[in-house]
Amino acid sequence: MSIIERMPVVFVSHGAPDALLKSADTRACWQSLGERIPKPAAILVISAHWEAAVATVSQATQPATLHDFSGFSPDLYQIQYPAPGAPVLAGQVAALLTAAGITTKLHPDRGLDHGAWVPLSVMYPDAAVPVTQLSLVAHESPATHSAIGRALAPLRDAGVLIIATGSITHNFSWLDWRASEQKAPDQRASTFTDWIAERIAAGDQTALLDYRCAPYGAEAHPHDDHILPLFVALGAAQGDTPTRYQPDFTYGSLSMDAYLWRGI
Repeated sequence: MSIIERMPVVFVSHGAPDALLKSADTRACWQSLGERIPKPAAILVISAHWEAAVATVSQATQPATLHDFSGFSPDLYQIQYPAPGAPVLAGQVAALLTAAGITTKLHPDRGLDHGAWVPLSVMYPDAAVPVTQLSLVAHESPATHSAIGRALAPLRDAGVLIIATGSITHNFSWLDWRASEQKAPDQRASTFTDWIAERIAAGDQTALLDYRCAPYGAEAHPHDDHILPLFVALGAAQGDTPTRYQPDFTYGSLSMDAYLWRGI
């Protein structure tokens, strides 16, 4: 009998959609992550770009590539990520969350938003691994999303890769759309990014859950949506060892940090 290796948990900052076209450093990071992780049986993505009233998981058998953005290069709208869906995994996700007392719904055909397919198209460019997506829960706290991650942790022992995708910093008023990756990042963004890294390395869940009290925490996230996937990852990681990846900031203030958690 073959033994399934316990899968790690990944958080990636997906940045703006044009990271695929403009950010060689970020693409190299995503490619490295895909090469370092054992091939998963399936992938569950939690993206900042899907919120629902309750936790909702897609049963799509062939999820569409959602171009849920505007104002970027026409080339981005031509990109497709034709990975097969994972309806069986969707049912497992719903069962685990329901067992943990978390209200859950199934969506028949929700596709993959850019928070999912942009990094996946570099991590797994052959689009051969089945993938499904789980929503965030609108108006719920970091603690609630950490609990969602803990409920999902058993999937790791079934060969499922949990990928949370959002952003360590996400304040549009900080962006410099003309900035190169070589430009020193906004000091507020780099300060908060390093604070997050220090707290993750220390396993300081209490401080992380109260991230808005950190230096520039509230400013880095006028809304919680882009940092909430990080808390799902932290919950699913269950104290595993974190490795930090530090691609260059994009647009002057978008931290592109990624994290990989493995068992010891």
